[in-house]
Amino acid sequence: MNTTEQVEKILADTSLSTELQNIAYKVLHKERITFNEGVYLYEHAELGYLGVLANFIREEKHGDKTYFNRNFHLEPTNLCVYDCKFCSYSRLIKQKEEGWALTMQQMLDIVKKYDHEPVTEVHIVGGVLPQYDVAFYSALFTAIREHRPELHVKALTPVEYHYIFKKAKIDYATGMKLMKDAGLQSMPGGGAEIFHPEIREQIAKDKCTGEQWLAIHEEWHKLGMRSNATMLYGHIEKFEHRVDHMEKLRELQDKTGGFQTFIPLKFRNQNNQMSNVAESSVIEDLRNYAIARIYLDNFDHIKAYWAMISRETAQLSLNYGVDDIDGTLDDTTKIYSMAGAEEQTPAMSTKELVNLIKQVGRIAIERDTLYNVVTDFENVVFEEEKKPQYYKLPVVN
Repeated sequence: MNTTEQVEKILADTSLSTELQNIAYKVLHKERITFNEGVYLYEHAELGYLGVLANFIREEKHGDKTYFNRNFHLEPTNLCVYDCKFCSYSRLIKQKEEGWALTMQQMLDIVKKYDHEPVTEVHIVGGVLPQYDVAFYSALFTAIREHRPELHVKALTPVEYHYIFKKAKIDYATGMKLMKDAGLQSMPGGGAEIFHPEIREQIAKDKCTGEQWLAIHEEWHKLGMRSNATMLYGHIEKFEHRVDHMEKLRELQDKTGGFQTFIPLKFRNQNNQMSNVAESSVIEDLRNYAIARIYLDNFDHIKAYWAMISRETAQLSLNYGVDDIDGTLDDTTKIYSMAGAEEQTPAMSTKELVNLIKQVGRIAIERDTLYNVVTDFENVVFEEEKKPQYYKLPVVN
């Protein structure tokens, strides 16, 4: 039974509510669902139903293709002027003995470590400190591009940009143009958390607002550049807050078309000020991926960070709307592991990532940051690992 037939089977199921049948009809006919329908899915839709609809959309857009890239993270500092309640990664400046703050040269040394590796992207994100200002990041981006022009610089979130532009007394449009001219090529999706002020005030009141986050991405898109978007879910927000968040992203995407990927980020409760809040179940994680795929009809890609949700859940997610599971990472990020993610040393070889995808019947595609195909691994057979050589030791009688 193909995906279309599976959706048609749902439409023929008289035990389903009229609302769920109407949503399935809209998905089959590529019509947009409403805010209220999004909330209804969270409140009433079972995982199997959501999986059928989300997988239909996923396969309409991408077939069995599942994307990953070869990347590494550069995290300048885990010290931060902000005090987000959910964050297990950053340390306030007064806790600086628990943190790090790299110099420009140390950052460039990390980049140079990958000179002979086939990586295509450096992902730069970390805490916010006064010394990392417009001049610093401009110089860093320029130095990386001069050293390795083909390495894509994906760097910083609106949280950092809002802070450094305000400090420099420049507006968002001027600031983003400066960053582009310095060598910035795309923006990651972090710092979005939950846009709704009712929740944002409780978990991240210090940093940029949801409106400011969206405004910075809009200015970046106006320059013809691409970015990603995230949503932190599974903490104190309600379903309507999630849908409100996705609605705002959908509206901006209608306007600019600049977003590439949506990445739901699972709240992890270790080592932060919200450790009393229970984490969402794997079932809820998969429901959330599926609803995101259904709601964000104008986003090309839905990504699951395997390092955050585990390799097994990432595999499952590929049947619930997800078509991208991020990159090789090479144990260069501490953001997930410090929050209690299953992967405490997140690194996978290309072979491991490809096999992870193939094990669930999908086709592994290595992409660059802008989703150009680098290698289609559908028919690639990896050479057997070289076996260690053992030498016979002389026998002593």
